[in-house]
Amino acid sequence: MSQNENAAAPKQSFLKRKNIEISVKRYLIDAMSFMALGLFASLLIGTIMNTLGTKLGIPFLSETIWPICKDMTGAAIGVAVAYGLQAPPLVLFASVITGAAGNALGGPAGAFVAAVLGAEFGKIVSKETKIDIIVTPAVTIIIGVLVGTAIGPAVNAFMTATGELIMYATTLQPFLMGIIVSIIVGMTLTLPISSAALCMMLGLAGLAGGAATAGCSAQMVGFAVMSFKENGWGGLAAQGLGTSMLQVPNIVRNWKIWIPPTLVAAITGPMATLIFKMEGTPMGSGMGTSGLVGQFGTIDAMEAAGKGGAMMWIGILVLHIIIPTILTPIIANAMRKIGWIKEGDLKLNL
Repeated sequence: MSQNENAAAPKQSFLKRKNIEISVKRYLIDAMSFMALGLFASLLIGTIMNTLGTKLGIPFLSETIWPICKDMTGAAIGVAVAYGLQAPPLVLFASVITGAAGNALGGPAGAFVAAVLGAEFGKIVSKETKIDIIVTPAVTIIIGVLVGTAIGPAVNAFMTATGELIMYATTLQPFLMGIIVSIIVGMTLTLPISSAALCMMLGLAGLAGGAATAGCSAQMVGFAVMSFKENGWGGLAAQGLGTSMLQVPNIVRNWKIWIPPTLVAAITGPMATLIFKMEGTPMGSGMGTSGLVGQFGTIDAMEAAGKGGAMMWIGILVLHIIIPTILTPIIANAMRKIGWIKEGDLKLNL
């Protein structure tokens, strides 16, 4: 064994002992997926309550709960990310601070970066000293806040600029970008990557947000309906109101089952941008029909743009529900006839 290999072995052993895995899966799948849960448990659920409170005249929801949910978004992201990184208790609790600091200085993207680095450095020193109760949270907080202060604003600026570029391109080329945004964000929702976190960090709104919502809805409703024979009402609810990510193991076994909802997303995306002029919010554009967050976001965005009314409701029903419900099974049945999709390919282990 070479000298370099001898030096690398203790390092790898230390990282393994500390449960630190430097990989795309750990940071872009595990951490971002839990970030989405933190967003849902704070900002997204708060948005739903705010909408209900405003529409139904319930001040407790819109004036009491909503501001608290909004203010605690960074803290929720911090804890969620640390939990996703399997951080020990002191690191987990201290991540409330790093997430809050990162969010205050750099938005959701800043909160994510601050929480990740704070948690990983906290894990490194965890239980390494006799004053662990002081050292571990202190290191977690110091590193997280330093990162949030130093690079949080830059990361947030980059993500925001990227989101603005996508939105601008969508206004210039609504047909092409409607297809691209709808397909990419919809597929991201089905993959074990958080489309909600991605859209929040990009600040994806306007027509691009409307196309993204349509694409996500096509994936969720499409998979729910085309697999109804195999999974029944439970599968319909789990995928249509939960997540199409449940189909990932089946996609790995037969990627062709992904074709029907993706083709439908390519249809509903440009329809959203060109015909119905649908708009979305960063909070709802990556959620589709999950908890109906995408639909609440659409209502908020459309009414804010002065586009509320009958056409808005027709657009939501047609793009998010009716077209995926009708077209996806038609495409899937055609693929079944030529043998691309077989019996049991869409079965879930519920």
